[in-house]
Amino acid sequence: MPWGGPAARLGRHILAPLLALALAACGTQAPRPVIDRAETPAVAVPPAPTFKTEAKKPAPAIKYSGGFYKDDGPGDKPPEDIEAIPDAIPKVEPLHRFANNPYSVLGRDYVPLRDVTPYKARGIGSWYGRKFHGQKTSSGEPYDMYGMTAAHPTLPIPSYVRVSNPANGKSVVVRVNDRGPFHSGRLIDLSWTAAYKLGYIGTGSTVVEVESVLPGQTLAVAVPRRGEPGTQSAPAPTVVEDPIAAMAAAEPEPPLPQVQDARGHFLQLGAFGNRDNAEALRARLARELGNLAEKLVVQSAGKLFRVQLGPWPDAAAAQLAGGRLRESFGMSAVVVQR
Repeated sequence: MPWGGPAARLGRHILAPLLALALAACGTQAPRPVIDRAETPAVAVPPAPTFKTEAKKPAPAIKYSGGFYKDDGPGDKPPEDIEAIPDAIPKVEPLHRFANNPYSVLGRDYVPLRDVTPYKARGIGSWYGRKFHGQKTSSGEPYDMYGMTAAHPTLPIPSYVRVSNPANGKSVVVRVNDRGPFHSGRLIDLSWTAAYKLGYIGTGSTVVEVESVLPGQTLAVAVPRRGEPGTQSAPAPTVVEDPIAAMAAAEPEPPLPQVQDARGHFLQLGAFGNRDNAEALRARLARELGNLAEKLVVQSAGKLFRVQLGPWPDAAAAQLAGGRLRESFGMSAVVVQR
């Protein structure tokens, strides 16, 4: 039947009211509730429990003062328990064949003691660390900053001394196997570990007391004050005049013999009868002189090995450099020409 006939018109009349009712029903349907997430529900939910963890304390930082020590330190992998490193144990050893010969450094002559005899002195103690670690000492042994060793200008090599810090009462026993310090007014150079155990790493130097320890000698644990009972100490060693203090008070020594080798003007820093000792001084000074280290040379003439800095074109330029060396590093040197 055609869609435009009476039946079609009847169908449209029936469907129209039904469609209207369906739309009305949809329009009157209650909307779904929307939950506002900003509003909290009536019952609060407790937060998840948290657990406190102890943060690891960073290793204590050591503060340094003084230009010579601020770029030095314990190295990349220091021992875990430095305090547990034992002191040196005094034992009978033959004296080194060359390290105890007379020598000259920075215009001063030094005459090392040739016998292990009682010695006691008080002065400024300093230390040297990673800048020298592994370098050859005057004894020929490599320097170990984690060992209990020391450098002294005139004590026999090898020998043993007890070094005490009067400021805190601490003391250590070290083995002398190197020469130095050559800075004016300093008595002894300790290894990094020995200075750490004495408590003066951060300041670079402090007043110390140095006394010899002979093999088999028993040291007192405590020294009682006068008039008070306490532990009896061993007999005090004979006090000898400190050669460093004596040299500081004496008149300047005459210049060392010049080497007649007209190649320029040099600052002479040291003279030794053994090349190993000269090379040890050269290595030590190279660490301190920075950019000037490339001018350090060891010149041999006869039986002497001289550590020199240069060359400079004339005496005036060499003297000017010597003045700057003295102001910056406290080093005195004589001008030689070769």
